[in-house]
Amino acid sequence: MKRTDKRAILVLLLLALQMRGFAQERPAQTAQGLPTAPVPQTVLSQVSLAQAVSAQTGTQQTGAPQPPATQTSQATGSNAPANTQTSTAPPGTLSLNLQQAEAYAIKNNPQVSVARLLAFASQQVTREVKSNLWPTATGELTGVDAQSGSRITAGALNNPIIYERAAAGLMVTQLITDFGRTANLISSANYTAKAENQNAVATKEQILLAVSKAFYNALQAHAVLTVAQQTVNERQTVAHQVETLFKNKLKSELDYSFASVNLAQAQLLLLDAQNNENAAYATLSMVLGFPNLQAFQLVEDTDPMTAPPSNVDDLIGQAFSARPEILSLQFQYQAAKKFQIAERDLLFPNIRALAAIGDTPVGNPAVAPSPSALNNTYGAVGGNIEIPIFNGFLYTARAKEANLRAQATQERLQDMRNLISRDVRTSWLNANTAYQRLAVTQLLLQQAKLSLDLAQSRYNLGLGSIVELSQAQLQQTQAEITYAQAGYDYRLSLAVLTYETTGI
Repeated sequence: MKRTDKRAILVLLLLALQMRGFAQERPAQTAQGLPTAPVPQTVLSQVSLAQAVSAQTGTQQTGAPQPPATQTSQATGSNAPANTQTSTAPPGTLSLNLQQAEAYAIKNNPQVSVARLLAFASQQVTREVKSNLWPTATGELTGVDAQSGSRITAGALNNPIIYERAAAGLMVTQLITDFGRTANLISSANYTAKAENQNAVATKEQILLAVSKAFYNALQAHAVLTVAQQTVNERQTVAHQVETLFKNKLKSELDYSFASVNLAQAQLLLLDAQNNENAAYATLSMVLGFPNLQAFQLVEDTDPMTAPPSNVDDLIGQAFSARPEILSLQFQYQAAKKFQIAERDLLFPNIRALAAIGDTPVGNPAVAPSPSALNNTYGAVGGNIEIPIFNGFLYTARAKEANLRAQATQERLQDMRNLISRDVRTSWLNANTAYQRLAVTQLLLQQAKLSLDLAQSRYNLGLGSIVELSQAQLQQTQAEITYAQAGYDYRLSLAVLTYETTGI
C-alpha cells in the first residue's frame, strides 16, 4: 500500500472518530417538532471598558469591576434547568428586579408626578364651579368727598347725585336658579376630573412599559456583551494558533490574515456591545428618575415562559373595557355633552336674591341725618331676574360650538377604539412570533456550534480553508446573539401585550 493511501485512510479514520463524538454530544431531537424554548441568559452587573480590554488581551487588572454577580449557564440542547450562582451586589451598585424598578419609577419619575398633580388640579375645578351655588358676601368700605349738589352727568342715562360720606356695609347675593346651567357645569367638571384621573393612570402605565423596555434592553445588551467577550476570547485563541503555525511555515499568510481580521471584527463587536450596554443603563436610569447614570445589578424574572393567550378577540374586549385612554375619552365625551347643555341653558333666565346692610356714620344729612353714628344704618333685600333677549346670537353660537366639539370627541373615541384594536392584535402577533422564535433560535445555535466544530476540525486536518472556518465563526456568533436576545424579546412582547390589554 502506498504511503499516500495510508495517510488518506488515517485522515478518514480521524474524521470518523470526530463525527462519532459529535453524534454522541448532539442532543436527541424528537420528531414532534422543535426543542423546548430556552430560558434567556441571566446577566446582572455592568461591565466596564477596562474589563472589555482585559477580556481581549486575557490579562487581569487590579481594581477592575468584578464579573457579573449572577450568571446562568445552559447546556445547549438540554432541557435541564440552568445552574444559577448568585453573589451580593458590589458596593455602590443598586440591585433591582423588575418589580423594584417599577416601584422606583412610580416614586421618582417626574412624568408620573406631573400627571398626578394635573389630576388633583382638575378636582379643584369642580369646586370652583360648585361655588356658584353658595352665597357670595362682600364687605364694602366707602369714603367720598364731592362738590355740594354735584351729579354724574356723563357716561350713563341716569345722573345720580354724589354726597359726601363715609360708610361701611355688606352685600350678599344668592343664586336662586339658572335653570340647570350651573348643575350641568358641575357635572361637566366632574367628568373632566375623572378623565384627568384616567390620563394619570395612562401615564403611569406608559412609564411602567418604558421601565420594562429599558429593563429587558439592559439585560439583553449585557447578554450580547457576554457573547462578544466569549467571541473575542475564542477568536484570540484561533488567531494565536494560526500565528504559531504561520511562524512555523505550516499555514499561509492568508490564513493568518483571515484570523486577524476575524479577531478585529470580534473586538469591534465587543466595543459596540459595551456602548449599547452603557446606553441601555443610561436609559434605565432616566426612566427610574435618576439624573445621573447608575450602576445596576439586574435580577431577571425566573418564572417559566408560557405561550401567549390564544383568543385575540377576548383580549381586544378586555382592552375596550380597561384601557385608560378609552375611559378618559368616554369621560371627556360625557363632559362635552354636559357642557353643551350648559351653554344652551344660557338662553334661560337667571334669578338671584340680593341683600345689603350697612351704616353711614359720617356724611351729608341726606344720607346721614342722625347726629349719632350708630343710627345712620341702612338695609335692603330684593330679587333680580336677568332675561336674555338678544346678544347677536352669541349664546346660540356657543351652544353650537359645544355640540360640535362633543361630536369631535365622540369621533376621537371611535378612532381610539380602532387604534387599540389594531395595537392589541399587532402585539398578540408579535408575542406569538417571539414565542416561536425561542425554539428556533435554540436549534439555530445548536446547528451553528456543530457547523463550527466541523469546520474547525476540517481546518485542523488541512481539509478546509480559512474562509470556511471564518464563515462558521460568523454564523455561530450571530446565532449566539440571536439566542441571547430571543428570551428577552419574548418577555418584552408579553409586557407590551399586557400593557395594550389590561395594563401592567
